[in-house]
Amino acid sequence: MSNDPLVVFTPSGKRGRFPKGTPVLTAARQLGVDLDSVCGGRGICSKCQITPGYGEFSKHGVTVQQDALSEWNAVEQRYDEKRGLKAGRRLGCQAQIMGDVVIDVPPESQVHKQVVRKAASARVIEMDPATRLYFVEVDEADMHEPTGDLERLARALREQWDIPEIRADLSLLSKLQPVLRKAKYQVTVALHKSHKDTSARVLEIWPGLHEGGLFGLAIDLGSTTVAAHLTNLETGEVVASSGIMNPQIRFGEDLMSRVSYSMMNPGGDKEMTASVRDALNTLAEEIAKEAGIDAALIVETVFVCNPVMHHLLLGIDPVELGQAPFALATSGSLSMDAKELDLSVINPRARVYILPCIAGHVGADAAAVALSEEPGKSEDLVLIVDVGTNAEILLGDKSRVLACSSPTGPAFEGAQISSGQRAAPGAIDAIRIDPVTKEPRFRVIGSDFWSDEEGFDAATEASGITGICGSGIIEAVAELRMAGLLDESGLIGSAEAAGTDRMIAEGRTHAYLIHDATDQGGPRITVTQGDIRAIQLAKSALYAGARLLMDERGVDKVDRVVLAGAFGAHISSKHAMVLGMIPDVPLEKVTSAGNAAGTGARIALCNVAARAEIERVVGQITKVETAIEPKFQEHFVAANAIPHKTDPFPELARIVTLPNPSFNTRGDDGEGDGGRRRRRRS
Repeated sequence: MSNDPLVVFTPSGKRGRFPKGTPVLTAARQLGVDLDSVCGGRGICSKCQITPGYGEFSKHGVTVQQDALSEWNAVEQRYDEKRGLKAGRRLGCQAQIMGDVVIDVPPESQVHKQVVRKAASARVIEMDPATRLYFVEVDEADMHEPTGDLERLARALREQWDIPEIRADLSLLSKLQPVLRKAKYQVTVALHKSHKDTSARVLEIWPGLHEGGLFGLAIDLGSTTVAAHLTNLETGEVVASSGIMNPQIRFGEDLMSRVSYSMMNPGGDKEMTASVRDALNTLAEEIAKEAGIDAALIVETVFVCNPVMHHLLLGIDPVELGQAPFALATSGSLSMDAKELDLSVINPRARVYILPCIAGHVGADAAAVALSEEPGKSEDLVLIVDVGTNAEILLGDKSRVLACSSPTGPAFEGAQISSGQRAAPGAIDAIRIDPVTKEPRFRVIGSDFWSDEEGFDAATEASGITGICGSGIIEAVAELRMAGLLDESGLIGSAEAAGTDRMIAEGRTHAYLIHDATDQGGPRITVTQGDIRAIQLAKSALYAGARLLMDERGVDKVDRVVLAGAFGAHISSKHAMVLGMIPDVPLEKVTSAGNAAGTGARIALCNVAARAEIERVVGQITKVETAIEPKFQEHFVAANAIPHKTDPFPELARIVTLPNPSFNTRGDDGEGDGGRRRRRRS
């Protein structure tokens, strides 16, 4: 048995024996322990900080003496004086093993740092990005050794970091020599190597040790909104998040409208491509400014999007997606230079990765949801609904996963709603209606107070009350139904029939008044019959898509439901159930995953192995095409009722009794087609 000192690393539990004088960093690397280092053991980056333990460790069978590590040296002293080390910490590259020792690697020193997601899914992201920083010392130019600077940089990376091969484009080569000379041949490089690359690509070079950070963008490119998360590629931290409206809305609010625009307008696809790329540049510039970083430090971007947005981002005419067989130009994942997409604000050599699409109407956003929520690993049957202008729906468990998309339209995001707006300060995002008095109380984004609470006026003075966003309109319609102001068919009663003067006449129909500030120059916020109809159409498409997947699986119930999307984290499961957006399940089995597509994009940005995994998973998902399924229309019509015409919803009935008023009202059906209907009081 070797007499060399025993080293035990925690929390990994990895152990081994090493000769006296071995640096802790060297031992960690040989054992495969997660101990970070950018400077290559020169004592200047501080990422290899460790905490030695002293005393008896019966669990490990080790007693650690005070002299188990070499004495504090001049390099550590200099670093501590300049930047400071926490008490008890040592630099792993400087501390040498002299006796049996237990070494703790703190979270901030681990290479694969864990970033905990929201508690709804209890997921973590293991940091293993495609782009990393490396500090190297390059041999100086020597006239007796006619080797180029790039070749000497490659040799340094090979010898110091075991990186076998690199490549660089012309723009990088043009700055290589000035940076090397300025830095006296000590530089930091950003290297990108995807799961499919055989060599690493040099994206950027800085003189000396670069400590300004390295960043990537995870972008969920939706039909109505574009959401971006600026992520630190060293730590996984989201340093800023921002969103903008998709400017393509002016070409059509839903996907098929944009396909039609492209069909009917020569060059229309190019217009839409240019508009969204301009918006992405604006978003990148704004998010970098918000985070206080140079946009050139953004060296990688991951996109998730539906198939139409996928094609328009890439500059591909989406016309084939508007007709059977809904063929994609390519369904596989894509990697490319950012400049190919005209992304000019971020680093000029930045790389882009786009997740694979599942099928012609089920895109990379659905793949991102699958990556984030992992239905294929679920023990029970889970329905995941990512709600937006185009809803992505996944149903599955360990045996099989199915997917479809459903054209819900933009109503759930506050568009096509009379008082609708995007989720911003001042927008009503929650509402309750007293079933007796029929009076509303509401909350707006930017305030923690409800409208009937003291402090509400002061809290909303700056933002005002400006409109109603997607989660607000969903709750409003459900509350109207629970308060008996809306019947099963979605008809709003008159003031006389409903028993409240908040019902105001609008032509042949009626609207419910939530808030009126017209006497102060403010808005009048109502829920109109047209708003109800827009929500009915949206939720019916959503429910019909879910039912199709359930038909395919041969089931009438699911075990649990996960709501994802922009509003998924804000709407209560009870309101979603009252509205009939989702199948009937116990309310405690309805959870929120927030922006699951955006999280999937962030996972792919932070973990290169996840890219290979989702490419494998996508090939195993069964696609159900709603556009050609005969039963879709049948399910859609039945789902127009609130909550549903034929499904009993027994779980919902246990917690709430839905009145079924019959209004003596004659008027327009809310679709704008002049149709009329008569209701007689029973």
